[in-house]
Amino acid sequence: MTTQTATFAGGCFWCMVEPFETMAGIEKVRSGYTGGFVANPTYEQVASHQTGHTEAVKVWFDDQQVSYQDLVDLYWQLADPTDAMGQFADRGDSYRPVIFVADEQQRQVAEASKQALATSGRFTDPIVTSIEDAKPFYDAEEEHQQFYKKNPLREYMMMMPRKAYQKKYWSDRT
Repeated sequence: MTTQTATFAGGCFWCMVEPFETMAGIEKVRSGYTGGFVANPTYEQVASHQTGHTEAVKVWFDDQQVSYQDLVDLYWQLADPTDAMGQFADRGDSYRPVIFVADEQQRQVAEASKQALATSGRFTDPIVTSIEDAKPFYDAEEEHQQFYKKNPLREYMMMMPRKAYQKKYWSDRT
């Protein structure tokens, strides 16, 4: 077994944890902040849009059970790749869609997947999700970890726009 990591930003991190966490081969998922210039930011600092960070999830996975490609495929189902400045009801740079790659192999997979999505005809708008080198990842405060388990009703309400998106664009794959 080889544990790898993958980091994805696609709007509010609360909505990104459960789909990854419930996938076979996933060892751990943490909500946090990455991509910015402030060390050890708080939720309030990131939400103020003054840190350069985006809310993200870091996923630890067993690459013998699940591939990085599988994770990227799931990511496209969770985040709107045509909206550069937020996701669904979440607006601003701290909610921008980004695939943070850990190495050249991840970059090649992410770039090829993005290109395939762009040429698929699934979307009429351009695919604007950025692919960036992984940067330091800072865990969010504990109240943000596994939010879907701690706040199921609120999580359900927040997921409604994503579910509508999934139904519209991905119903043949889910």
